[in-house]
Amino acid sequence: MFDIFGETLVLLAFAAFFAGFIDAIAGGGGLVTIPALLLAGFSPIEALGTNKLQGLFGSGSSVIAYAAKGHVDLRAQLPWALLSFLASIGGAALATILPGAVLETILPLLLIGIAVYFALKPDMDDLDRIRRISPALFGFTVVPLIGFYDGAFGPGTGSFFMIAFVAFAGFGVLKATAHTKLLNFSSNVGGFLAFALAGAVVWKAGLVMGAAQFAGARLGASLAMKNGAKLIKPLLVITCIALAIKLLTEDGNPIGAYIGL
Repeated sequence: MFDIFGETLVLLAFAAFFAGFIDAIAGGGGLVTIPALLLAGFSPIEALGTNKLQGLFGSGSSVIAYAAKGHVDLRAQLPWALLSFLASIGGAALATILPGAVLETILPLLLIGIAVYFALKPDMDDLDRIRRISPALFGFTVVPLIGFYDGAFGPGTGSFFMIAFVAFAGFGVLKATAHTKLLNFSSNVGGFLAFALAGAVVWKAGLVMGAAQFAGARLGASLAMKNGAKLIKPLLVITCIALAIKLLTEDGNPIGAYIGL
C-alpha cells in the first residue's frame, strides 16, 4: 500500500479544499484532485479509489448546504439518488470491459459542447423553464445513464447532470446545481464501494483530503447560493473547457494527437 508523508499530505489537503470549492459550484473537482494524487505517487487505480473517498466529503457537504436552504428536497429525490447509486456500482464493476479509448475520444467533445451550450444559451438564469420530459422518464433514463458513467469513468459527471437538469428537467441553474450534487454524491458512494472492495483506497490520504473537501465545498455552495447563475454559469464553462483540454492533452488521446496537443 502506498506510504504517504506529512508534507505531501498537506499539499493534497490544499488541492482537495480547492477542488471542493470548485466542485460545489460547477463540478469538475476531480480535475484538481486526480492529477494531484498521481503527482504524489499514487498508482492510477489508487488515485481513482482515493479520489472517490475524498469526493464523498465534498459532495456530501454540498448536499447538506443546499438542502438546508431548501434548494433540494432530499426525500422526493431519494428514488433517483438510489438509481444513481446502483448504476454507479454497475459502471464500476464493468469498467474493465468498457471501450475506454472510445470514451476518452468522445468525452472532450461532449464537455466542449456543454461549455458552448451554457455560454451561448441566452436565458440561462435561476428561473425554472418548461420541463421537456416527465420526472419519471428523467429518473429512469438520464439518472442511471450518468450514474453508470460515473462509476465506469467519472470525469465530467457533474457537468452532465447539470446540463440534463437544465435541458430536460427545465431547472434553473442554482436548482440544477443543488440536485446535481445529490445525485453525484450517490454515484460517488457506489463507485467508492466498488473501489474499496477492490482494495484501491488509501484511507489516510482520502480521509485527510475529505476533511479539506468538506470545508471547501461548504464555502463554494455558500457562494453559489448567494450569487446563483452569475457565478455558476461562467465557472461551469471554464471548468468544462479546462477538463476537455486536460483530456485532449493526455497521452494516447487520438483527437489531441491529431490536432497536435
